[in-house]
Amino acid sequence: MFPKFDTIGMPLLGVAAAALFVLESRRKLRQRTRPKLTRLFENGGVAAAALPALRLVLLPGMYAVAQRANRHRFGLLPRLGLPKWARYAAGFLLLDYTNYLWHVLLHKSDLLWRFHNVHHIDLDLDLSTAWRFHIGENIASLPYRGAAVVLIGVPAPLVLFYEVIFEGCTAFHHTNLRLPFHVERQLCRVMVTPRMHGIHHSIVAQETNSNFSVIFSWWDRLHRSLRLNVPQQEITIGTPAYRDPKEQTVKQLFLLPFAQPRPWQLPDGTVPEREAKLPPTTLVP
Repeated sequence: MFPKFDTIGMPLLGVAAAALFVLESRRKLRQRTRPKLTRLFENGGVAAAALPALRLVLLPGMYAVAQRANRHRFGLLPRLGLPKWARYAAGFLLLDYTNYLWHVLLHKSDLLWRFHNVHHIDLDLDLSTAWRFHIGENIASLPYRGAAVVLIGVPAPLVLFYEVIFEGCTAFHHTNLRLPFHVERQLCRVMVTPRMHGIHHSIVAQETNSNFSVIFSWWDRLHRSLRLNVPQQEITIGTPAYRDPKEQTVKQLFLLPFAQPRPWQLPDGTVPEREAKLPPTTLVP
C-alpha cells in the first residue's frame, strides 16, 4: 500500500535503532536491575505481536481514512486555504498534540491503563521498552488516532512521514543513553529526551503522570505536566505493585490487562513519594 514506508522509512528506523542500541550500551544513564538478554526476550515477545498490528492494522487504517477525508476535503486543514508547506507543518504539529492527549488518556482511563501498564511495569528502561506495547493498546488506538487524522484533515502522505518520526523519537527517548548534560538541557526545550522520559517511568505517581509528550516537549510545558527535577539515579523504574521479575514472562504480560488491577502501592503497602527540591522545569542530571 505504501512501499516507500517499507523501503525507506523502516530501514532508516532499523539503522537508527541499531545505533541507539550500541550507544546506550556504552553510555548508560541508569544502572540496570535485570539481565539485558532476559528483558530482550520478554520485550521482544510482546513486540512480536504489537509491531505487526502497528504495520498491518493501525497504519493502514489511519492512511485509508486520511485518503478518504482528503478526497472529500474533510477536516480542519483543507478549510483553512493554507499553502502546502503550511498545511503539512500544521498537520504534523496537530498530530503530535493529539498523541500527547492520547497518552494522557492512556493514564487516566482505567480500561486503557490495563493495556498501557504492560509498557510501564518493565523494571528497567531502555530501547527495548520502546516496542513493549500490548497488541491491544495498538488496536485500541486506531479509533482515536484515525478520528484525529480525519478531523484535522491530515494529508495521507503526512500520516506515513509522521509515523516514521514518531517511532524514531519513541525509540530515542526510551533509551538508557546518557547524553552530555548541556546537550540534553537544550534539547529538552524542544523534544522529549531520555532523562525527561525516564521520569515518566518512575514508580512515584506524580512523576509517572507527567511528561506525556512524544516528539515535542512543549505540549507538557503548555499543560504544566512537565517534570524535569528528578535525579536519574534516584528513579525506580516501573509501577509499584509489579516488582516481581517472575511476573515479567511473555505469557503473563499478554494476560495482564485481563487480571484485576492492583492499587498504586508497593508490596508492603507503602505508596512511593518524593519531595521536590527544585522547580519542576529545572532539569537535573
